[in-house]
Amino acid sequence: MTAYAIAQLRQPGLVADEVYQYLELIQATMDPFEGRFLVHGGRTRVVEGAWPGATVVLEFPDFAAAQAWYESPAYRKILPLRTDFLVSDTILVEGCGPDHDSAAMAAALRAARSA
Repeated sequence: MTAYAIAQLRQPGLVADEVYQYLELIQATMDPFEGRFLVHGGRTRVVEGAWPGATVVLEFPDFAAAQAWYESPAYRKILPLRTDFLVSDTILVEGCGPDHDSAAMAAALRAARSA
């Protein structure tokens, strides 16, 4: 099942040079785990709630690959180039398959609640 690393970056007024270094190095840390960018700070329109900053979405073949990338020595080495200079929230999340049915999910959740 495909998995994603999702980050919400709350940008300061000035971005430190270290953040540019991080951007230059991150893809090489993702390549061994077949990671790729799906969203990288593109245009955003907030339609509900608050969403400060920029959004980044990385795709990996599965949750194990996403977790292995995040915990890899190569990524851990460059991580402070971002975390020391940008405030962010980051999650790893498993996707749902192409046959996902939200109505069936609701029925299963209702049945579990009634049990």
